[in-house]
Amino acid sequence: MPVISAVGLMSGTSMDGIDLALVRSDGADVVERGASHFVAYDAAFRRRLEDGLATAQSINRRDERPGDLAALERDITLRHAAAVRQFLAMPEVASRTPQLIGFHGQTVLHRPEQALTVQLGDGGLLARETGLPVVFDMRANDMRHGGQGAPLVPAYHAALARSLPAGFAGATPVCFVNIGGISNVTWIGGDGAPVAFDSGPGNALIDMWVQREGGLPFDENGQVASEGGVVARVVEQYLASPFFDRAAPKSLDRLDFSLDLAAGLDLADGARTLAAVSAEAVLAAVRQMPEPPSLWILCGGGRKNPHIVADMAAGAARQGARVVLAEDVGLNGDAMEAEAWAYLAIRSRRGLPLTFPTTTGCDAPSTGGVLAESG
Repeated sequence: MPVISAVGLMSGTSMDGIDLALVRSDGADVVERGASHFVAYDAAFRRRLEDGLATAQSINRRDERPGDLAALERDITLRHAAAVRQFLAMPEVASRTPQLIGFHGQTVLHRPEQALTVQLGDGGLLARETGLPVVFDMRANDMRHGGQGAPLVPAYHAALARSLPAGFAGATPVCFVNIGGISNVTWIGGDGAPVAFDSGPGNALIDMWVQREGGLPFDENGQVASEGGVVARVVEQYLASPFFDRAAPKSLDRLDFSLDLAAGLDLADGARTLAAVSAEAVLAAVRQMPEPPSLWILCGGGRKNPHIVADMAAGAARQGARVVLAEDVGLNGDAMEAEAWAYLAIRSRRGLPLTFPTTTGCDAPSTGGVLAESG
């Protein structure tokens, strides 16, 4: 199978900006990771995205764009196009012109029980703006085959697990944990087959809390939480949600968990308690795994919160496992989702499966994505 280069674009549930990454791959076992980049959203645009989440709650069909959503979709796409142009001009990218873009868009609604997921992003417009073919809308076909439409990254996690460096190679089961706005886990056993699902709130509740209570965009490096303590009863109340006992595969919308249970806490205690919720939610995912992992690999923005990492490490140690950051195994924890979208775009062009019954609950391994040509 020929190896091609693709740029992956990811704007996740944290809604902080656009991650870009270059990957050369055959869509299977060959994975050569290249440069990566991040373009932050300004505060005003983040507020528009948050307003868009509220507006999207009225959507009943995937093509509906009530209120400002049509204009927001165009602006999201144009920001991605500008980010791609900036990325392609970087010296480490300019000599490796990609042949394809994998475009996630911005999720504003995810209701798997209704087979409804909405990502704002116009693949055709992005292709015209960048002059490159674009694979987009990669979740919908999974839902047409009975899947949750999420998570999609496990196919890439499984490829990475096959090439861990010495000292980690052969460590099974291994579990990749992406701590974004929502956390998701990918469990990979000795046969390399992934089991994956959303595990619970990641950074979203913490971000919402410090925004509401402290006027901060997020708790950078857990600084706010460092002044507070864990309120155990609140953690227990969050973990009592029926979601955690629901059988996998399963997935979440960013708004499925709220701040109601944290009401009355001060700023620091709330931030620290919600960090504990994020860690305990991941650890609780062991109930849905074939067996406990021996190695947890943390990715995404949440790995930069030392309280989440410490709570994860303490809980994993009680299970006889260890926790490492993506960088400890030679990976880029910030760029991994963008890399995945490049890898998935290549798989889509090859007609290879993006999702599996053990990752999304689809009825059979399913490919997906829509191709928009640049011409």
